[in-house]
Amino acid sequence: MFELLGVSPQALFGQLLLGLINGAFYALLSLGLAVIFGLMNVINFTHGAQYMMGAFASWMLLNYLGVPYWGALVLAPILVALTGVVIERLFISRLYHLDHLYGLLLTFGLALVTEGLFRREYGISGLPYANPLPGGINLGFMFLPWYRAWVVAISLVVCFGTWFMIEKTQLGSYLRAATERPDLVQAFGINVPRMITLTYGFGVGLAALAGVLAAPIYSVNPVMGANLIIVVFAVVVIGGMGSIMGSIVTGFGLGVIEGLTKVFYPEASNTVIFVIMAIVLMVRPQGLFGTPK
Repeated sequence: MFELLGVSPQALFGQLLLGLINGAFYALLSLGLAVIFGLMNVINFTHGAQYMMGAFASWMLLNYLGVPYWGALVLAPILVALTGVVIERLFISRLYHLDHLYGLLLTFGLALVTEGLFRREYGISGLPYANPLPGGINLGFMFLPWYRAWVVAISLVVCFGTWFMIEKTQLGSYLRAATERPDLVQAFGINVPRMITLTYGFGVGLAALAGVLAAPIYSVNPVMGANLIIVVFAVVVIGGMGSIMGSIVTGFGLGVIEGLTKVFYPEASNTVIFVIMAIVLMVRPQGLFGTPK
């Protein structure tokens, strides 16, 4: 096999796979943020904690109730989404008429409280979660684990399914209309507050789904979301705040770029996304897929 700039194909494709895995999580999390911001105009800083809650929910379902991974893949996002519905009704719904800063501060505080409660109960050493799809296939130039291939595949399906629902269906048109003219949509007999609440719950469910997918790869611990959310916000800014397609394409693309950077210039791998964000903001402040206000 060939070598590229002295890098073996095993190392190159291995890092590309890791980049795709990271990109899958970036895409799912930034998609949830884009749904919430684009349809509700709320900056949800609790998203990282809700991602962590999804991982913990799958761990609890397995260890306390004996629910396997495949059951938790459905139940955990629903359970965490229900907590999101409660948060939206009790707290966020009171801030819609205020400046964005109030929502950001509220959700940031809720994230700190949530992480603190989990840290007190479980510590930060991390909890193991068994791989539900062990083994893999030898492609000659690399070994492809089945579970990692599953994560990339299901993330693509969920991301583009969400895009199709919001952009190409009647339900999506109602959601978009409710953000622009809620009074007009309400006049057609649609319960706009309930629609907004369910939208927030759906965005939270996407974060929780990412947490369930991450549980067998990374250790389940209370700070796993805090370590990821800043990068995800950078992904959202690069793609364009509120842009569904921008979140998907940018999430996967930046994951691959980050993986390639680890091969050719490892020292920059932790900052490359933020460098790209700075460049994009200078050239196109609304993001790559965003629209000027």
